[in-house]
Amino acid sequence: MIIMAQQTLVPISGIIQRITPISQDCCSWQVSIVNNNGITNFVVSPVTYVIQEVRLRPGMQVTAFYDSNLAIPLIYPPEYQAVIIGRRNANETIYAGYFDDNLVAEDQSLKLNIAPSTEIMTSNGQRFTCSLGGQLLVVYYSATTRSIPPQTTPRRIIVMC
Repeated sequence: MIIMAQQTLVPISGIIQRITPISQDCCSWQVSIVNNNGITNFVVSPVTYVIQEVRLRPGMQVTAFYDSNLAIPLIYPPEYQAVIIGRRNANETIYAGYFDDNLVAEDQSLKLNIAPSTEIMTSNGQRFTCSLGGQLLVVYYSATTRSIPPQTTPRRIIVMC
């Protein structure tokens, strides 16, 4: 999996409606996600990071991220190559993006306040004790302040080393 700083990761959240193999070797799958905006298809391939290697299944609430800088076919329903996909809890948001040394997202949409209870790990499940600034982070959180940028104390942070 190669994740570069030029990526702009866009999330789509919803419920997995269907999972269909799209290659004869069964290494790539089309995952159809349904939400209030309709159906969106994602290609989940060996280069997709599946958070905590969870087995995806119909009925699961997920958030999938695609790179908006990549060319996409003009088809309906839309189909994107998933960069990251993960299960999410009800009333929880998953954000993926780069953060500066003050833990403000590159797009200024979120500021992190780390608590002792915040679980911080690498993408392979190891404890992460270095600086979070300048890293691509996958952040699980449920509530934010109404400030600009909104602030949150995340439940979990995954560092994409």
